[in-house]
Amino acid sequence: MLEAALTHRSAGGSHNERLEFLGDAVLNCVVATLLFREFGAADEGALSRFRATLVSGESLAAIAADLEFGDYLHLGSGELKSGGFRRKSILADAFEAVLGAVYLDGGYDAAARVIERVFLPRFGVLPSATELKDPKTRLQEALQARGLPIPLYHVEAITGQAHQQTFRVSCRSQALDLQALGEGYSRRSAEQAAAKLLLEQMNAALPDRSDSRSVAQ
Repeated sequence: MLEAALTHRSAGGSHNERLEFLGDAVLNCVVATLLFREFGAADEGALSRFRATLVSGESLAAIAADLEFGDYLHLGSGELKSGGFRRKSILADAFEAVLGAVYLDGGYDAAARVIERVFLPRFGVLPSATELKDPKTRLQEALQARGLPIPLYHVEAITGQAHQQTFRVSCRSQALDLQALGEGYSRRSAEQAAAKLLLEQMNAALPDRSDSRSVAQ
């Protein structure tokens, strides 16, 4: 199972996608339980943002890199040549697959012990729940705090092939006469990028407002 967990589908044969599916479910359950235990005063929204940060692809890839998973991955020749052993998505998937293998081999308690050992130290360096709000949420709250309407988003362009598109989205506050453009590989990510830029514009345009600090947070 460990060999399968570390085998990318590009290598052929038994690979880690099914184990990754299982490991993802176990990881989310255990991290949610740990957060519920450790942050007794946090509401559902804060707990959800904490969990999303801890189990994000970037976070899991960083953990896998620290554990030197890249040295043990089985990859196809194409992925090897393109540096797949450093690719975040491959590292994150392998980490989840290993957790799935641990769960099958030793049960829930064994998997929970591994996850707690890896993740609990990271709880102490989590940003505040407010800081973890996504840019669209922070922008909407900043506008509403001023009694202003929510921003308008519009897809300006979609480029690239169907399987690898790039979205260009505008975010506009009509009340403040401000607009920003963001790009991303999905409409949602482009909207988030645009919202982040508009927040920065608001912070620069309203430096003397008493609540401008909340815009920068």
